[in-house]
Amino acid sequence: MTASRPMIEAEGLSKFYGSFAAIQDISFQVQAGEIVAFLGPNGAGKSTTMKILTGFLAPSKGHARIAGIDVQQDRILAARSLGYLPENGPLYPDMTPRALLHFFGEARGLSPQKMRERFADVVETCSLQEVLEKPIHKLSKGYRQRVGMAQVLLHEPQVLILDEPTSGLDPNQILHMRETIKKLGEKRTLLLSTHILQEVDAVADRVLLVAGGRLVFDGTPKELRARGGGDLDQAFHKMTGAA
Repeated sequence: MTASRPMIEAEGLSKFYGSFAAIQDISFQVQAGEIVAFLGPNGAGKSTTMKILTGFLAPSKGHARIAGIDVQQDRILAARSLGYLPENGPLYPDMTPRALLHFFGEARGLSPQKMRERFADVVETCSLQEVLEKPIHKLSKGYRQRVGMAQVLLHEPQVLILDEPTSGLDPNQILHMRETIKKLGEKRTLLLSTHILQEVDAVADRVLLVAGGRLVFDGTPKELRARGGGDLDQAFHKMTGAA
């Protein structure tokens, strides 16, 4: 997909809790077709920013837009273009993946024919064939992440916001999730929060780095690596250590 227009926009986003600033004056755009890694130490403001972008939190200042739609003015319309996977995605543990996907399909108003089409597609994309009839609480963390991803993809969103999608996964599961993310990036716009710097090299076209609630870097993985003399870990520490 050719980058042509911003699909994710943060414009002067700030969030205050009393005198504490969780984030301050964060601005960036993610163009159509980009996979952007969102980095930062714990407490830097990544999750707060993502929750504002997805409409789960209201900003104290600024605007968030998905596919050109102001999230605060019309969250329902913006949500039609958005798929959001939190770090611990909400799943109903007593349901099977089949039942869960049909439940969310009905909640999103998919017709029976569309549901059949989308069900087949997300099951294949997320490799869920072997666990469709197993209760979710019996699935491994990796499979639960796949079920969460399938639910996120069900309504064919143009924009995906993923919060720590590989957190807690073993090396094989991480590899599968990275491959899935790269495949999804061929047709969609992705903003991917992570603590794992290897994800940057593996999947990202661009990097946003936050520290102390502020955006301190916006550039390519190569440009970030140069900040640390060719080492991503050094670049990360150099730009976030003081914060």
